Amino acid sequence: MNEVRTIRLRLSYDGSGHQGWQVQPGRRTIQGEVSAALETVTGERVVVHGSGRTDAGVHALGQVAHIHLLASRLPVANLARALNARLPPQVRVLEASEAHPEFHARHHARSKLYRYRIFCEPVCPPFLWRYVYHHPYRLDDAAMAAAAPRFAGTHDFRSFAAAANAGAQERENTVRTVLRSELWREGPEVIYEVQGTGFLHHMVRNLVGFLLEVGRGARSGEEIAAVLEARTRRAAARTAPPQGLYLVRVDYGDTE
Repeated sequence: MNEVRTIRLRLSYDGSGHQGWQVQPGRRTIQGEVSAALETVTGERVVVHGSGRTDAGVHALGQVAHIHLLASRLPVANLARALNARLPPQVRVLEASEAHPEFHARHHARSKLYRYRIFCEPVCPPFLWRYVYHHPYRLDDAAMAAAAPRFAGTHDFRSFAAAANAGAQERENTVRTVLRSELWREGPEVIYEVQGTGFLHHMVRNLVGFLLEVGRGARSGEEIAAVLEARTRRAAARTAPPQGLYLVRVDYGDTE
């Protein structure tokens, strides 16, 4: 009798043209593409468990997922090559490795790092617009950089969760720990990075939305504590668009 193999996958993908990570009937999703390729390669119907969901238009440099294989004995290096031969070029398996039988990509994640790119020149190059948020107006990035670290720490981030889930949030624990929150300028781009032990739906894009308001002079970084205390989505700012957001990496401990 074959032992069940747990395989860890590290994935990178262009979120443009995909309706996010999670399988949806009749829609093109990252999870759906990977599942279909796995069934072709292994002959098994495989559930792909990601470290978390990314929204439509959001990209990943280092998403992590795991699968269980029962019959396939294909070596992991060959598995990665075979998957990439069948996946669309917007989705790549960067690495496949044997994992501990109990490894779980979501449950065992210690932290995640996200990056958001804002392009600040008047004209955005046509080969870049899918991968940045184009903001052609002046931003006070020094004020934004001073405000960003105020999100660090353990807080109730209900004000920065998705408004559509307001009812569910009343029952959900919306306390999260942000380990690092930094913003800086690189040439024509303003870059924001945030690392935390977990994130609410739309939380990163809502943090960026508030920082954009600070950059426009409409809000102050000193308001962040009061917005967190308010615990209502109405206290924050608009959600930033998805195309500037990247899941950079997922960090694990000894369970890798």
